[in-house]
Amino acid sequence: MRVPLSWLREYVDLPASETGRDVQAKLVDAGFEVEAVERTGAGLTGPLVVGQVLTIEELEGFKKPIRFCTVDVGTANGTGAPQEIVCGARNFSVGDKVVVVLPGAVLPGDFAIAARKTYGKTSHGMICSTDELGMGDDGTHGIIVLPPEAEPGADAIELLQLVDEVLDIAVTPDRGYALSLRGIARETATAYGLPLRDPALLDVPAPNAYGYPVRIADPFGCPRFTARTVTGLDPEARSPLWVTRRLQKAGMRAVSLAVDITNYVMLELGQPLHAYDRTRVEGPIGVRRATQGEKITTLDGVVRVLDAEDLVITDDRGPIGLAGVMGGAHTEIADDGGETATTEVVIEAAHFDALSIARTSRRHKLSSEASRRFERGVDPQAAAAAAQRTVDLLVLLAGGTAEAGVTEISAPSAPRTIAMAADHPSRVAGVDYGREIVVRRLQEVGCDVYGQDELLVTAPSWRPDLSEPNDLAEEVIRLEGYANLPSTLPTPPSGRGLTDRQRLSRRIGRALAGAGYVEALSYPFTGDAVLDRLGLETDDPRRSTVLLANPLSDEEPALRTTLLPGLLGALRRNDGRGSHDLALFETGLVFRPTGHETRAVRLPVDRRPSEDEIAGLDASLPRQPRHAAVVLAGAREQAGWWGKGRPAGWADSVEAARTVAREANVELTVRADRHAPWHPGRCAALYVTVNGEETLLGHAGELHPRVIKELHLPERTSAMEIELDVLERAVDGRVRAPRISTFPVATQDVALIVADGVPASEIEAALREGAGELLESLRLFDVFTGDQVGEGRKSLAYALRFRAPDRTLTVDEASAARDAAVALAAERTGAVLRGA
Repeated sequence: MRVPLSWLREYVDLPASETGRDVQAKLVDAGFEVEAVERTGAGLTGPLVVGQVLTIEELEGFKKPIRFCTVDVGTANGTGAPQEIVCGARNFSVGDKVVVVLPGAVLPGDFAIAARKTYGKTSHGMICSTDELGMGDDGTHGIIVLPPEAEPGADAIELLQLVDEVLDIAVTPDRGYALSLRGIARETATAYGLPLRDPALLDVPAPNAYGYPVRIADPFGCPRFTARTVTGLDPEARSPLWVTRRLQKAGMRAVSLAVDITNYVMLELGQPLHAYDRTRVEGPIGVRRATQGEKITTLDGVVRVLDAEDLVITDDRGPIGLAGVMGGAHTEIADDGGETATTEVVIEAAHFDALSIARTSRRHKLSSEASRRFERGVDPQAAAAAAQRTVDLLVLLAGGTAEAGVTEISAPSAPRTIAMAADHPSRVAGVDYGREIVVRRLQEVGCDVYGQDELLVTAPSWRPDLSEPNDLAEEVIRLEGYANLPSTLPTPPSGRGLTDRQRLSRRIGRALAGAGYVEALSYPFTGDAVLDRLGLETDDPRRSTVLLANPLSDEEPALRTTLLPGLLGALRRNDGRGSHDLALFETGLVFRPTGHETRAVRLPVDRRPSEDEIAGLDASLPRQPRHAAVVLAGAREQAGWWGKGRPAGWADSVEAARTVAREANVELTVRADRHAPWHPGRCAALYVTVNGEETLLGHAGELHPRVIKELHLPERTSAMEIELDVLERAVDGRVRAPRISTFPVATQDVALIVADGVPASEIEAALREGAGELLESLRLFDVFTGDQVGEGRKSLAYALRFRAPDRTLTVDEASAARDAAVALAAERTGAVLRGA
């Protein structure tokens, strides 16, 4: 919501010295987010005056039309003589009043004006457009043509209200009343302790039987409808400058007088309105739900197919507007100034159900100023005042005549009352406010308050968000100032700290960061398109997703079942922006429906849910395992004076899994596998032992080339994804301290020749088992293929470190342990000792 300070001062007598920044500080203290204070006309200095065009000479011989004009600027130029100006615009004529900037002036953007020779003439100033003065778009993209009553030589800075301050306020969804000058003025008056001149306090005639006929078929969707009629509008009348300038500062464009007035009143009072050309409405105006498949052409020229849940405004022909969202083209106000120009209007000021309007707006992907307000809550009692204000302005500015008929249809409703203990805000905030402060603050909000220790509070009609005691407590606390709340650190119970799960999660994050990975957090949403690009089979469990009722994007309507799409998207974006050596990781939840979920129940808010209610809620949730994933591309080790670098590969993704497993003190088993989206020949299945059984932890390796191409990833991108819940179950709970021996180590190297298809993990497992307890560590340090080992075979060289805890090993003992390891590897895998 953009609020011009000059407009705000009409309703609150702010001190003359108060600036936009001062008002911003007050509103921020009251809990509003004021994003910016814009100073319009900043850097603008005169002379900027009104001029009347006397003559226009068309200059020929140039690539574009050029005009040499003489303009009467009164005595503003010091001589009273006509001002000679060269101009390229063509939307003005002799006799028009225009805005002239004279030599010596400075326009926004530090654009200094001086006399200069151009197109063979000397131009003494410039005739201005809205863009050049920083006024925003007026729809013409041409010279400003002023009303005939403007006097030549008058100060245009004051006439156009060019110097002002505009507060840009981000209004939260629960504060719809703040989408109006009336609402912001009320908050400003409260913040300064000043009285409010409420613009909605108008003399409104009582409803009668002579108004335009209206029929409400859905009183729940439209509990209130006010209709007023104005005839005899002057088709030549245009919006005055004060109206168009306020609309521009508020971020809206002037359209026509009738439309501008409805927009003006909406900004002023917060009540959306619509004006129908009465001659184009056939029969009574109605409000009903649409028939499935019905069509309407809205004001933006789009033909829309309606849903049975859409609330529509109708006449005898059918829908003439999407209620609370946008009007229809068939009853649009015409302002062409000819015989078809609108001279009679029916003003609609209605109240619509917020949820219905929100769903219609999202269903048709059509957001408007009206729908934004109805979605957040509009004051139902303001409809009659808004209609009266619109009628008054049409009579004043368009020369119309207000018909005596007043239509007002309203469904019965009772005021919302809330019972609250007088000390409830004090208990919520931890500050002793006292009853007097609580009552005063609630009255400032607009509530009626009765009672002593137990208060009975009637919420004002413009605050639909006030429905329970905590809402009232929030109002008291924010008006007293969040900054005045004491900061008190909670005292944790002794002997408690992080859980084992939390400690493990933090250790894993630190270990991956220490290994050179950067944490990237992605949105937990996915869609079928990215799962297709990952090459997942139709029966892959990762394709079974939980659909969202109200997704942020139609392309990602479900909760993720894997972390890889988000991480790979982050890798692709960073690579596209010049960061080619990438190693990213993420830990988070994925969502795997089991098919046994029950329907969720709404939990009570007035008490703690029972154990059965919590269990029922848990039963409605999908399985949500914690995963960890990494993705790599580019160089894993940089080249430099120290030597050559090394590109990231599938082995690095496997090592990342080992890094995570080491933090849990769990042994990881690696086997070759085929699993999308990994390369079938460079994919590793990762296993851990849980309760004595080998359990799949996840996969790692190089991504399939087709997946890399589909997702536009760097070549040879690798990835790893594991389930941390499985890893946690593999932890036996015992903390094993490292075994430290003071005796020297004995190192033995062995090179084994095996068939190409034998995994190194099987050889490693056999060597560990065969070597026995004396083996301290085992490391593969070389892989060799060639004629020396034979076709279809490979040589794997391992370094074995032996150490005893109580003695120095002899050569014979170390050799015996090595021979036992080689013998078991030969028995299980057919390995042959190289060189034997």
